[in-house]
Amino acid sequence: MTLYELFERSYTLYADRLAISFVNGTPMTYADMKREVDKTTTLLVRMGIRKGDRVAILSGNMPNWCITYFAIVRMGAIVVPILPDFHPVEVQTILQHSGSKAIFVSQKLQAKITGLQSEVLTHQIAIEDFSVLTGKLTDETANVMFELPIDTDLASIIYTSGTTGRSKGVMLSHHNIIYDAEMCLHIQDVNLNDVFLSILPLSHAYENTIAFVLPIMQGSSIYYLEKPPTASVLIPALKKIRPTTILSVPLVIEKIYRSQIRAKMTKNRLTKILYEHVSPFRKAFHFLAGIKLYKTFGGRVRFFGVGGAKLDPTTERFLREARFPYAVGYGLTETAPMLAGANPSQTCFQGIGKVMKGVQIKIDNPDPRTGIGEILAKGDNVMQGYYLDPELTGEVFTDDGWFRTGDLGRFDKRQRLYHKGRLKTMIVGASGENIYPEDIESVINNIRGVLESLVLEQKGKLVAMVCLNMEELEKNYQQMYTTAVQYFNGKKEEWSKQKEEWNQQMDIFLEEVKVYVNAHVNKFSQISSVIVVADPFEKTPTQKIKRYLYY
Repeated sequence: MTLYELFERSYTLYADRLAISFVNGTPMTYADMKREVDKTTTLLVRMGIRKGDRVAILSGNMPNWCITYFAIVRMGAIVVPILPDFHPVEVQTILQHSGSKAIFVSQKLQAKITGLQSEVLTHQIAIEDFSVLTGKLTDETANVMFELPIDTDLASIIYTSGTTGRSKGVMLSHHNIIYDAEMCLHIQDVNLNDVFLSILPLSHAYENTIAFVLPIMQGSSIYYLEKPPTASVLIPALKKIRPTTILSVPLVIEKIYRSQIRAKMTKNRLTKILYEHVSPFRKAFHFLAGIKLYKTFGGRVRFFGVGGAKLDPTTERFLREARFPYAVGYGLTETAPMLAGANPSQTCFQGIGKVMKGVQIKIDNPDPRTGIGEILAKGDNVMQGYYLDPELTGEVFTDDGWFRTGDLGRFDKRQRLYHKGRLKTMIVGASGENIYPEDIESVINNIRGVLESLVLEQKGKLVAMVCLNMEELEKNYQQMYTTAVQYFNGKKEEWSKQKEEWNQQMDIFLEEVKVYVNAHVNKFSQISSVIVVADPFEKTPTQKIKRYLYY
């Protein structure tokens, strides 16, 4: 089956059921969607697009994104979905490298292709209404015969924005994507009564396969937000559509936990002591908070999928004690993306779960003490390779066909997979010990006043770079800020004294961070210093820090 055949099957089975919609828009049934896909296919034919041509999509999530996708793959052309957060230079590099002949672009993102010089790109189409921005149309219609794809044909080239800095074009076939979607059904049932709320970019493999292709395959409904998923946009949407399924990255739920749950219980001394040291009190509070959180999410969520990065342990403890239906998955763009995971009834603390049916995983060269080694994968969901880069493709496959994920992991006695960070970020200690900076960062990030952190090696020592929550720290040192206001009224001497006191307090706080961390990690993972960074770390679309920028 190809992706369009998958869609056509759903149209036949679920024609009158709701397929896609903006939260506050006019819903489209599968029959409505089919008519729009037909129209867009005609447009592509009139643009001169044929099998094998690359067609880019640069847009936030919207129903027309879905329509465009199925129209492109219908005629054997190749979708090049571009992440909206990419820098204009990255966008234009991708368009050049992929040789895209056309691009469907949203009005908000048109500036990213302004001044683009391309001999190949002939058409720019406004995705909101499919109006032609540049290029001419022929008089041909969709009745013109075009060569249909087969399931092993290339369907999509997804350019990654990883933590290593090198953007690669991952080639996924129709079969890669559909196979992965089908295997996900062995982890969690999806049916025509499910309602998805899509908050992650459709141009990312995680959302594309599991929250787009999979629900369309099963006749489910998908809603899209008209604006970015801030609290003021998300909460009314949750109340209105009451989703059953949401995919997220850890940062979303971690922010909710830190700003709403933990902050509430640590704002005075008594509740802080009870929360941090009296387990029954904490569990009871988490359970009650979980009831409220479930209602906030609409009252019928049965699958809150977390992927793209490791979930913070204290946040996961909250989710477990709150009995919130979270689930964890692991995969890469190169594996379309899922490799392993669990449904809400099978989660294991700080672990991923079982390897997905139809997929093989093994640990390469495991450490004899810990069992940790590189995760290698095989399966029909593994990519065809990197576009126009046979050398790099050869580097990530073993001689016997295993894909090197670049991730570190281990299995427990029940054959559940645990992720331990990236191979390239692992630090080898002075005595040969393997140090995993992500584990140290999870300790630092749970310190009140710290937003995020990055641990790296400098001159043989571990250094922690931290981005602080200045709003939180302001509460602790409000008097200093009151004096700061006086400074702007001309009282410079008082401000000078206050500034010195602030610096002293900051030094004390950073020393406390260091002492706390070193008391909670093993001897060879202890940090030597803490450095404050002014701005949040630059991140990938799945909110992983682009570590290469800070080495």
